[in-house]
Amino acid sequence: MTNLANELAASLQKDERLWAGEKLLKNQVTELALKLDPALLRLLLSHDRLKSHFFVDIDGILVFDRDKFVRFINNKAFLPDSYTSFKNKIGLATPDGRYLSQNRDVVLVWPYKDCVLEGGQTKEEQKRDEIFWNEILAPDDINRLLAPKALTNWRRYDAGGGHDVTGIQESDNLIIKGNNLLALASLKKRFAGKVKLIYIDPPYNTGNDSFGYNDRFNHSTWLTFMKNRLELARTLLRKDGSIWINIDDDEAHYLKVLCDDVFGKENFIGNVIWQHSIQGKGYGGKFSLHHNYILVYSNSISFTLGLLERTEEHNKNYSNSDNDPKGPWRTGDIRNALYRPNLIYDVNTPSGKIIKPPPKGWRFSKETMEEKIKSGQIIFSDDETRLIYKIYLKDQEGRVPETIWFGKDVGTTREANRELKLLFGEKLFNTPKPEGLIQRILHIASNSDDIVLDFFSGSGTTAAVAHKMGRQYIAVEQMDYVETITIERLKKVIGRNVKPKDELIEKLVYDQGGVSKSVGWQGGGSFVYCELMQWDERFIKQIRSADGKDTLQAIWQEMRERADLSYRLDLKQFDENAAAFADLSLDDQRRFLLESLDKNQLYVNLSEIDDATYAVSDEDKQLNRQFYGE
Repeated sequence: MTNLANELAASLQKDERLWAGEKLLKNQVTELALKLDPALLRLLLSHDRLKSHFFVDIDGILVFDRDKFVRFINNKAFLPDSYTSFKNKIGLATPDGRYLSQNRDVVLVWPYKDCVLEGGQTKEEQKRDEIFWNEILAPDDINRLLAPKALTNWRRYDAGGGHDVTGIQESDNLIIKGNNLLALASLKKRFAGKVKLIYIDPPYNTGNDSFGYNDRFNHSTWLTFMKNRLELARTLLRKDGSIWINIDDDEAHYLKVLCDDVFGKENFIGNVIWQHSIQGKGYGGKFSLHHNYILVYSNSISFTLGLLERTEEHNKNYSNSDNDPKGPWRTGDIRNALYRPNLIYDVNTPSGKIIKPPPKGWRFSKETMEEKIKSGQIIFSDDETRLIYKIYLKDQEGRVPETIWFGKDVGTTREANRELKLLFGEKLFNTPKPEGLIQRILHIASNSDDIVLDFFSGSGTTAAVAHKMGRQYIAVEQMDYVETITIERLKKVIGRNVKPKDELIEKLVYDQGGVSKSVGWQGGGSFVYCELMQWDERFIKQIRSADGKDTLQAIWQEMRERADLSYRLDLKQFDENAAAFADLSLDDQRRFLLESLDKNQLYVNLSEIDDATYAVSDEDKQLNRQFYGE
């Protein structure tokens, strides 16, 4: 396929104003674009690909995206020494790309921000070379990369075990194995605007976690990695939805600015401090670490945060010293938070004294103030110098969540490890999250039957708690342990029918740990498992498990016949240097073959399920069309 930059250059050659010999006059092109030059616009509109890329269709009217066009003109197509338009440094900048000076709007910029990072780990210790697709220069590659993928290996699980899937229901719980970026792009087709709550516990980029990328642009790579996924995640959220992101000090503050950019600073709800360890980790000369952050963003102003249940501890602040017939009460703040002229007024006391308003005014209008004084909800102090506002215990449906969550209330990492050990008999992860933590998030940010998404599913804690709390859930995990841990955990939550010894009736045996008791869990329910259909990914697995050069040679021959190879691979040059390849070490041969594959074709696109090359079964075709609503 012809490169878009080449097509643009060929079209611009038709306008003599834009060229000096064989040199494109970029400044002239930019100036004419900014002036909306009619001749230039007609030239762009005459070419279908240029028209679709640089014009936006608004109710049948084409609007020229001149900013996008100017960025393209000044990008790699005309500056071949730079694949990213961002400078090779990380820092705060204005939205137009200039580093912070006098503009009050702040965004985070870094190398490769204008790219999509393709990833494909299947083992946590695996290191990947960075593969970037520039959003402006490689739109066709990105569109293909993020096109909906075919799904396969469908299986439904309930208390009776695993079954073939004969149909997909709107309310089905889903566990999907595969690259989470591509899974999010695929879910968009069915679930755009339908997810109420997203909780994720992504890799923290500490150097010791699962962010298995090389270190040349490690920080930039992580930011691009997160940006790509957060932008897709937002398209899945309902208007009243929210996203909760667990993170630690290494990237928390960069992530905050990135999220301001993606979700809007006005949609920042709060930063929860979670005490993940009661004992902490102490090092000489340093702080003892006890906490993680949970960044919370809404999708719009229509999001509302739910209340937490009240306990006796929270009610002890209420008393009834004046024998008020309405019961126990506590004092509330009667001052207004924001200045409003209509809330600035004097209050007359019964004896004729005057109480002046606070600097920003009273909390209530004058009419409401008089009503509450008359009803006794607002009373005067004995010396009539101040007002006392009563908040009654009987009117409190719950308590407003605070931003500090203690381990004794929602659990710790150690508690999470105990939960997993009870299920699997061993420690499985370094930093799992306790069910109590997820329970609180689901309680205050979702309701029964809402859809909950976790696309860094790990051991499946979010899915397990959502299942127990009656939420519909989608869990995505690309690591191979999804089959041995995540699925097995959900099977234990559902339970299985067992006939105890010497008894005639079967009994449902299910997970009674974690939050099972507090939510009244009794077992049952079901979920559907499926996988992104592999293509080049099949060869990646074969290459990694190859035990010798002869095996790799056989894999290479099959790759040449059936795989989609990288455009960067020159087969003619390879054949001329076959002897040099044979002399490489086994690890170097593996590395070469891995890089020879087209990472854009790790999985099969939904649009190609009828292509005989991919041998998609009739059953998979039917389920895919049902899943995607085709």
